Amino acid sequence: MTLPLRIGIWALVHGNRAALHDPEEPYDASWARNRRLVLEAEQLGYDCVLVAQHTMNPHKPELGQLEAWTSTAALAAETRRIELIAAIKPMLYHPVVLAKMALQIEEISGGRFAINLVNAWNRKEIEDAGMTFREHDERYAYGAEWLAVVERLMRGEAVQHDGRYFQVRDYMLRPAAATRPRPRIYVGGESDPARDLVAALADVWFINGQPLEDVQRLIADVRRRPRAGEPVRFGLSTFVIARETEAEAQAEYQRLLALAKQDGEVKAYVRANTDPAVVMRKTQAKYESVGTNGGTSAGTVGSYDQVAARLAQFHEAGIDTLLTQFQPFEREMRRFAAQVRPRLRAMGVTAG
Repeated sequence: MTLPLRIGIWALVHGNRAALHDPEEPYDASWARNRRLVLEAEQLGYDCVLVAQHTMNPHKPELGQLEAWTSTAALAAETRRIELIAAIKPMLYHPVVLAKMALQIEEISGGRFAINLVNAWNRKEIEDAGMTFREHDERYAYGAEWLAVVERLMRGEAVQHDGRYFQVRDYMLRPAAATRPRPRIYVGGESDPARDLVAALADVWFINGQPLEDVQRLIADVRRRPRAGEPVRFGLSTFVIARETEAEAQAEYQRLLALAKQDGEVKAYVRANTDPAVVMRKTQAKYESVGTNGGTSAGTVGSYDQVAARLAQFHEAGIDTLLTQFQPFEREMRRFAAQVRPRLRAMGVTAG
């Protein structure tokens, strides 16, 4: 069964998604701005918001950085419909503590909360805090064991676990989820260990933006892997530049690309702190784009009709959750809601 396409946004946890020096979008990663953004997104009909997790700004440490979990808890109390997805790096929280936090936000939100497990690429963030930054495959082994414990705790089970990384004895959390078995689980990452983890425990695999043919291959690969329970669902990140004409959209793309090239020092800082084994970075290096997590590599630059048609292709390929980025964010989020979403609705891609 093909599910309607759910469309969400990235919270502006570290400000601008494409370029820092944009006169049309001054840098602002504050709680006040993010609160306004998410409340407006909900009012505009967006279905979910991803709140990425960084303790220090990954681009420039002197810049502001929103804290993911306290902000998501506050958003849970302020919103009524939108799904709230908080990213989590397993090495930062013991699974018992994190599962308890997750169940509390699930209760506050009335069953609209999800976690997004990411196994971290920023070595500096972890090592400068005095923690061990494990190598790539071991991070996934750690994350898989961590998530197995969290998943059972979020279900309200009494957990007895004696593993390589964690020992948990007769732990049970209350109150358990009231409206469903547990919060939804998203998993990011595209390496082979990441895909194994997705097949084992994820509800939704979050894929970084890239061409349609590459996304089709990724989906086919995970669908072939052993899986118990419901099939995995698939999400995609993309940076959208949509205008009345393709020429207008390309002109805006070139404006943002030129601005992004002014961020050379920032990009060098990110490269220096990135684990070279991270597949996301290898994939993004293949394509010229603006935005994070694949940015415009999915081909979502064009006229309103072209962008809607491209998103319909991804939906047909199996994507049922889309996480969008824009710049300037609020203005372009409104434009997408007013111009692209009605076209998707007319095509039968989105609900309502």
